[in-house]
Amino acid sequence: MGTGKKERNRLVRQGKSGTGMDNIKIKGENFYRSAKKLKTLNMRKDGAKPVRNADGKIVQSAKYQKIDIPTARVEPNRRWFTNTRVISQDSLKAFRDAMAEKATDPYQVLLKTNKLPMSLIRDNSDTKNGVKQHKAKMTIESSPFADAFGPKSQRKRVKLGVSSLTDLAEDTEKSMDTYKDRLEQAKLLSGNSGADVDGIDDGRPDSEGTLTMAIEPIFNKGQSKRIWNEMYKVLDASDVILHVLDARDPLGTRCRSVEKYLREEAPHKHLIFVLNKTDLVPTSVAAAWVRNLSTEYPTLAFHASITNSFGKGSLIQLLRQFSQLHSDRKQISVGLIGYPNVGKSSVINTLRKKKVATVAPIPGETKVWQYITLMKRIYLIDCPGIVPPNQNDTPQDILLRGVVRVEMVENPEQYIPALLAKVKQHHMERTYEIRGWADHINFLELLARKGGRLLKGGEPDVDGVAKMVITDFMRGKIPWFTPAPVTEGAEGKTIEGREGRLGEMPRKRKRDDLESVPDTVAASATSVADDDEIGSQDEEEFEGFESGSAESSDDDAAVGDEDEEDMIPLEELSDIDDDESGEDGEADEG
Repeated sequence: MGTGKKERNRLVRQGKSGTGMDNIKIKGENFYRSAKKLKTLNMRKDGAKPVRNADGKIVQSAKYQKIDIPTARVEPNRRWFTNTRVISQDSLKAFRDAMAEKATDPYQVLLKTNKLPMSLIRDNSDTKNGVKQHKAKMTIESSPFADAFGPKSQRKRVKLGVSSLTDLAEDTEKSMDTYKDRLEQAKLLSGNSGADVDGIDDGRPDSEGTLTMAIEPIFNKGQSKRIWNEMYKVLDASDVILHVLDARDPLGTRCRSVEKYLREEAPHKHLIFVLNKTDLVPTSVAAAWVRNLSTEYPTLAFHASITNSFGKGSLIQLLRQFSQLHSDRKQISVGLIGYPNVGKSSVINTLRKKKVATVAPIPGETKVWQYITLMKRIYLIDCPGIVPPNQNDTPQDILLRGVVRVEMVENPEQYIPALLAKVKQHHMERTYEIRGWADHINFLELLARKGGRLLKGGEPDVDGVAKMVITDFMRGKIPWFTPAPVTEGAEGKTIEGREGRLGEMPRKRKRDDLESVPDTVAASATSVADDDEIGSQDEEEFEGFESGSAESSDDDAAVGDEDEEDMIPLEELSDIDDDESGEDGEADEG
């Protein structure tokens, strides 16, 4: 062992291991005892040791070291061995029925679902993980053991709506008739009514016995994996989803697969229909579509315009109500989805009252999703247009919905017959000021020669004119719309106080009200009503979107007679008509 090491050990044994600097306090060090040190010292000082008697037994235990068992007794109660909360099957069934009734109402929202036993409420559904369950299995799972098995078992008789085989056959025929009516209604809404009557009578689908044709790659736009990924990002990040529809064809621009996904996978998200482009259809048609779609989801009529919008206040008020429902969050996100070119970005610009999202009258302008701040608690999310794949959609349907860019389509003249089938002939005559065509090729030739669009050798430019007509059709220059389906018993009924219009109060006072008013007031009211009748008669006459003059001739009178016999009147379709009606009213007053 070295000398240095021996010396250090000697100092340790003698207690002289200090360096001479131990008693010197260093700046910044605490001179006082810490709370932990004080607590330790107090434990050792007060009752630190137990007190023992002469035999060595503990008479008084140390602090925090008592081992005496307290005298206690558990209350005898049978609830210790049963469920904490119990509900009878009848009460549960009544609660399920009440919840189902509220769930079918699109204008009621169920809040705080985590406070309710939702798994117990939805346990009565017929499907589990997509597999339909048998009624007997569900009965065995929900009934007591004594009622399902044993000598006192209760088995319910199968409920049948018929009592004999004859009634069953009649019920089958009735369901077949209902199925045919649905097929005919679907054809009527698609504009192909009466195209294949034989297939409907036989109950066979239209595609039976026909060959599937090859579709151009351009008609697969809006179905790429990238766009669907963008759409699912918007759905996942949104609390409220606005499904923007085209008022001219709401059913054709609905994304049924997205609605099904939200209904099954995300029922906590709120879905709202926004019926855009209501300025291109009559007010009565837009109101009918709002009433029809409101039975499924809340529906709002909207006209996207930064300067002259419609429905903006109602939509903002609805979004504020949703933000109040989710008051526990700092903000809510509102996603806009729908077909291409239905006006999703235009709705955002209308709500912000300035251009914050890029818009264009062609599909595919929005490429990726983007966040836009509407107010402090509400954010908007713009989404690219999506086209759900559907085997029943033909290239004509896809093109006329505005999904495809017209300049990319080959042989556009082949889609003109479907366009002419959707538009009434006198509307085409008024729009392009031509008449007397035999078929769609003749129509395009007449329009090309009228506009001077000729090729080399004086041949009409059929392709170019066809693209022009399709563009006018999609951009609203040609008036057309799809009528709303009429439910049984709803004909002739009007909403009280609104005459079936979108928030439009009646301008003419009823006779019963006039009889109860003084004569002077009644006279002024009747004069105002007469003026309104004159103005409304002028407004009901539709002169086309670009009618520059109000010429009166025999041909115009004949067309006017056709308008009176028309089942689907068009009214108030453009600002030009309003100006003309105002001029006519001034002329009448003069």
